[in-house]
Amino acid sequence: MTPKEQGYYMPAEWAPHQATWLSYPHNEDSWPGKIETIFPSYHIFVKTLAEDEDVHINVDDQRMQDHVETQLRKAGTDMSRIHFHQFPTNDAWCRDHGPAFLLNRQDPSRHAIVNWNHNAWGGKYPYDLDTQIPLHIYRHLAAADPHLQFFEPGIVMEGGSIDVNGQGDLLTTTSCLLNPNRNPGLTRDQIEDNLRAYYGVDNIIWLADGIVGDDTDGHVDDLSRFIAPDTIITAVEEDIWDENYQALQRNLKTLNSCRLANGKQPTVVELPMPDMVFYDNQRLPASYANFYIANGKVIFPTYRCLADNQAAYTLEACFPDREIVGIDSTDIVWGLGSFHCLSQQMPAY
Repeated sequence: MTPKEQGYYMPAEWAPHQATWLSYPHNEDSWPGKIETIFPSYHIFVKTLAEDEDVHINVDDQRMQDHVETQLRKAGTDMSRIHFHQFPTNDAWCRDHGPAFLLNRQDPSRHAIVNWNHNAWGGKYPYDLDTQIPLHIYRHLAAADPHLQFFEPGIVMEGGSIDVNGQGDLLTTTSCLLNPNRNPGLTRDQIEDNLRAYYGVDNIIWLADGIVGDDTDGHVDDLSRFIAPDTIITAVEEDIWDENYQALQRNLKTLNSCRLANGKQPTVVELPMPDMVFYDNQRLPASYANFYIANGKVIFPTYRCLADNQAAYTLEACFPDREIVGIDSTDIVWGLGSFHCLSQQMPAY
C-alpha cells in the first residue's frame, strides 16, 4: 500500500513543528570567494528558529560541531534547543536533500519519512553524502520510535520543488519536475501518481518556469507558496522589462484560474520581487517567496532594498498570528538559495 492509502500525508508548513532540520554550510564551492560572509545571517537564522522550536543541525564531524557551537553561543542562541548530528553532507540545502515527514490522518500516533532520491538538481554538483541524509535521520529517529515508517519511492524529488497546504493540494513547476535531468523515464502522469501517493495529495497545480539565476530549474519555493488552505502567495515582477516579468505573470494567470481539491478557486496574494541582486556578473535568484514558516514566526530573506519593507507588510497581513522576521540574505543568495532552501520542517507528532 502507498503512504496515501495508509492515511499518510505531508502537513502544511504552518502546522506545528517538532523541530527544524538544517545542514551546516561548509562547501566553499557553493559560495565561491565569500562563504565567510554568510555566517552572521545564518547564525541569526538559527538563533531565531531556536526561540520557538528545536533545531537539528547536520555537521561533518566533531571539529565542525565544536566550531558551530562556539559561533552559535556567540550569537546568543538558546543552546538547549540545538541538537547536533554528525551526518556529513556535500552542501547546506536541507530542503532538498532532507526527508519529507508525514503524519497520519487515521492514527495520529503513526508517522513516516519519505526518502526521495537526490541527484543534486540534475547532476550539477556532487551529492554522494547528501543522498544519505534521510536514512541517517530515519535511523536516529527510529531508535526512539521503532514504529516510524520509511518509504522509498525510487524517483528524484526535491523538497523545494513542491509546496502543500495539507488539505490535498500541491504546487509545483513543469520546468523542474518534467525536466529530463530528473526522471527521464517517467511521464507527467506517472510523476503525478508519485506525488499523490507519497505526499498524500489529490490535486496538483502546475506552474511553468522559475526565476532567472535559479540552478534548480525552477523550484516553486522561489515562486509561489501556500500560506493557508485556500490562499497562495506568489511573486510578481512589476517591471515589464525585467527578465522575470513574463514567467511570473504566466504563473499568476495560472493561479488566478486554477481550482483547489475542494473545487474552489484559491485566494491569490501578490508578493513583490526585490531589486536585482548580482555578484560576479551573475544575476542571483533573489525572491521573498523563499520564506520559512516557523513556530510563531515567518522568517523571510531581505536584500538591502526598499522592496524589503513592502514584502514585510505583505507577509504581516498574511500571517497576523506570527512575528515577521527579515534577515539579510544578500550574501546567502550567492549560493543560489535562501532560508526555505536551507531548512526542512519536522511536524509535531
